[in-house]
Amino acid sequence: MGANPPCASCKLLRRRCGKDCIFAPYFPSDDPHKFALVHKVFGASNVSKMLLELPVHQRADAVSSLVFEAGARVRDPVYGCVGAISHLQNQVSQLKMQLAVAQAEILCIRMQQEEALASLLPRTITDQPSQHQKSFTLHSSNGVNVLPQFINGDFGSDNISSNNFGMVIQDYCLEAQRAMLDRQ
Repeated sequence: MGANPPCASCKLLRRRCGKDCIFAPYFPSDDPHKFALVHKVFGASNVSKMLLELPVHQRADAVSSLVFEAGARVRDPVYGCVGAISHLQNQVSQLKMQLAVAQAEILCIRMQQEEALASLLPRTITDQPSQHQKSFTLHSSNGVNVLPQFINGDFGSDNISSNNFGMVIQDYCLEAQRAMLDRQ
């Protein structure tokens, strides 16, 4: 016969693959696992209806999404791709927290270095805060020193508010300064 091999869908469903087969362009015969996943989760009939409702130029992206969602649902039957997204969002949140702590530690070290340098310089020079000090100290509306804006950034839906987190970091800096003074 010299006809084209059936697509993965027609091969799995054991039917003849015609020229107008909606699945043929997106589920080639050399990758049957892809269609098997989508068929198991969504069903061939539902996928066919979805593809027919879409413009031709959007179908390939839709198939990619369906394959991803089906794979995620097979790996995690309860949460599916939402579980993967939630996991990644939690990782981003934790990394933001780690970054903020690291930046606060850098800030503390710079402040300690500046205080050590200021103690070595004559008093007349250090009476005015340097441009370097000004860049590290911000004031809230009530005049209390707060940490730079990168510490009080948006942490999304975390349980820790940015103001509370800023206070925790400020306390951390004070403890680090006290420890340094105790060592001297």
